[in-house]
Amino acid sequence: MPEIWFNKDFPLDKLNAMSAGTMGEHLGIRFSEMGDNFLKATMPVDARTKQPYGLLHGGASVALAETLGSVASSLVLDTSLFLCVGLEINANHIRAVKQGVVTGTAAPLHLGSSTHVWEIKIHDEKGRLVCVSRLTVAVLKRKEVAS
Repeated sequence: MPEIWFNKDFPLDKLNAMSAGTMGEHLGIRFSEMGDNFLKATMPVDARTKQPYGLLHGGASVALAETLGSVASSLVLDTSLFLCVGLEINANHIRAVKQGVVTGTAAPLHLGSSTHVWEIKIHDEKGRLVCVSRLTVAVLKRKEVAS
């Protein structure tokens, strides 16, 4: 698959700075790598992201997946003309995680003119699959949003 990004030189530190004041910042999500056709981010498994049994909360995994897919969609678009919003997300939680850091990788399954579909795989520090998610994003023209 060829490179998919509208702005292939978008710096990761700028992506991370844009997370200030968002759920992503609260959960400790940090963008870590951008390849030709994927975006990666990490999230700690700590008090912010665990459920009462001490395991990674499924909702935190979904928040990581939606953050990755939504940001990836915005990087594919000319954001002066288009914006993207989530339509649907699903997740299968495969393995429990008690501590450490998980890494999510978003890769496109479909990049159309009105929708994008992303597959997001989340792995633990040993490379084991923790969660697999699919996110569908609507691509909207900016003038349609303003009206």
